[in-house]
Amino acid sequence: MTEQTERSHAGTAQPHRMSGGRILGPRPLGEIRDWPKSFADRLTAPLPSVMGMSRLARERALRPNAEGLRGIHRLPYAPEPLPAVPAGSTCVTWAGHASWIVRTGGLTVLTDPVWSRRILGTPARITPVGVRWDDLPPVDAVVISHNHYDHLDAPTLRRLPRDTPLFVPAGLGRWCRRRRFTRVTELDWWESAELDGVRFDFVPAHHWSKRTLTDTCRSLWGGWIIGSPGPEGQRIHFAGDTGYGHWFGEIGSRYPGIDLTLLPIGAYEPRWWLGDVHTDPEEAVQAYEDLGARAMAPMHWATFLLSAEPVLEPLTRLRTAWQRAGHPRTQLWDLPIGASRVLQPAPRPISG
Repeated sequence: MTEQTERSHAGTAQPHRMSGGRILGPRPLGEIRDWPKSFADRLTAPLPSVMGMSRLARERALRPNAEGLRGIHRLPYAPEPLPAVPAGSTCVTWAGHASWIVRTGGLTVLTDPVWSRRILGTPARITPVGVRWDDLPPVDAVVISHNHYDHLDAPTLRRLPRDTPLFVPAGLGRWCRRRRFTRVTELDWWESAELDGVRFDFVPAHHWSKRTLTDTCRSLWGGWIIGSPGPEGQRIHFAGDTGYGHWFGEIGSRYPGIDLTLLPIGAYEPRWWLGDVHTDPEEAVQAYEDLGARAMAPMHWATFLLSAEPVLEPLTRLRTAWQRAGHPRTQLWDLPIGASRVLQPAPRPISG
C-alpha cells in the first residue's frame, strides 16, 4: 500500500521505521490514510445471504423462546465501585456486552463502548450498564473492533470530548471524523500505534462489517492487543466480535505472553447462521488455548438478545468446557456485569 502524507500529533507517537516502503514500528497518531474501497478479500466465510435470512425468519430463530428466557432475572449483575489500580498492574471492568474499562499504564481505555439502552434492530438491553457514565474516570482512549451497532454506538461516543483518541479499524476513520473527532488513528491488521507509552495493536478476527445498505465490508474488523509499557508490562487481548478459526493461533504466536484475553461467548445460535462469525463457549475455550493466554474473561453475552440460545446457557457451557479442559478455575474470570479484576504483573517470554 502506498504511504500517504502523515498528519500526527507532535510528541504523542513514537518514531516509526521504514523498510521497503513498509512501516515496521508504531504508526503516527491521527494520520490520514487512503484505503481500498472494500475489505471483502479479508472475509473468512461468505456473507449472510438473502436465502439464509429468509430461513432464519421461517424458523423464528432470532431470539430465545419462552423457555430460554426463564433465567433472565438471574443474569450476573453486580456493580461495584472501580477499585484502585496498583502501580504496574492492570484493572479490567466489564460494563456489559463487549464494553470494558481497561486501566493500564496510567490510561483509562474503553473497548467498544455501548452505554445506550437500545441499539438499532434489537430489544432494549436486558441488564443495565455495569458502570454509570458519570462514575467513569476521564477516558484517555477508545478502541473499536468494527462498525456493527452493538459495538460502535454513536450516542455513546457523542458523550466523549471530541479530542479523545480513537483507535479504529482501517476504513472507519471517515465515520469518526464526520462526527468531529480530531484524534482518530486507523490501523490495518498487525499494525500498531502508541499513546503515552501504551501500545495498541490491531489484530485479525473472523467477522465482517456493515452499518448501512451501501457500506458492506467498506471498513475492516478485528481485535486489539493493549500493552502497558515496561519490561513487565501486561498484554490484554480484546477479541471484539469473531468466529473461531486460525487467527487465534497466529495472534498467540506473534504476541507471546498474553496475560488476559477478553473473548465473546454469546450470540451463537443457530450455528448454521452464526457459526462463522461468533464463537460458542467451547470454541472460546479453544481460542484461549490457541492464544496461550494466562487468563480469560468472557463477554458478549447477558446484555442484548441477539440470537436464540437460552440467556443463561453461554456461561453454563463455558464453565463446563473449562472444567473438562482441565484449566485452573482461578484463570477463568467470569465476572458479573459491573465487576472488576486487577491483573498483577507476571514474568513473560522475551519477544521481538
